[in-house]
Amino acid sequence: MANHTAFVTGAGQNIGRAIALALAKAGIDLVINGYRRQDICDETARMCEDLGVRTLVLMGDVGSGAQCRAMADAAREAFGTIDILINNAAIRPSKPFLEMDDEDWHRVMNVDLDAAFYLSRALLGGMVDGGWGRIVNFAGMNAINGYTGRAPVSAAKHGVWGLTKALAKEFGPKGITVNCISPGPIRSEHEDPSMTAHIEAQLSKIPLGRLGEPDDIAALTAFLCSEGGGFVSGQMIAANGAAQS
Repeated sequence: MANHTAFVTGAGQNIGRAIALALAKAGIDLVINGYRRQDICDETARMCEDLGVRTLVLMGDVGSGAQCRAMADAAREAFGTIDILINNAAIRPSKPFLEMDDEDWHRVMNVDLDAAFYLSRALLGGMVDGGWGRIVNFAGMNAINGYTGRAPVSAAKHGVWGLTKALAKEFGPKGITVNCISPGPIRSEHEDPSMTAHIEAQLSKIPLGRLGEPDDIAALTAFLCSEGGGFVSGQMIAANGAAQS
């Protein structure tokens, strides 16, 4: 996989960092994106560089079309074509539906859905020109089941699934695959203790008897980006230990 470059959003920690490291192990250069914590993004970059690849840290809000265009331009200036895009960044606030205002709704849509549109639009042209590309989007149990208090997250993630299918059909003839991963409960770092407790409480619903790890999702992502994953496109793959709800 040398001579490829990936743009990974939300790559400072947890699943995003694990994906960046998995791609680095495959020899893929990386654009590391984060929003608030440059320190952890810089740490991810150093870890990837230790594996022998080049990196570029780009801090920016993927929920802003203007910032996505600016980051895409900076990535192309540094590396040329970006032919792998991982739309991992997301927010998952919880709030009763009747208490939500317009800002609550649109902020989730901006980050969880619009970002995939902004960055795909900005980077697909180079993939088309090169005749090869990989896009991996992220849905999740919110998209499959819906959750109380997370109506905008569920709606946005369903939108990501629809976008995935549409882009897979439109750009498949150009040598580009587009897939969506739906992670189940994944053990990860959370600033909010209630989120950690919520994830750990899901253990009883997982037939495999353990929480997922960020590396589980990273391994699947790396496969979808590889030549071996070249005939898999337009799919939502649930990596959830057989959990159904």
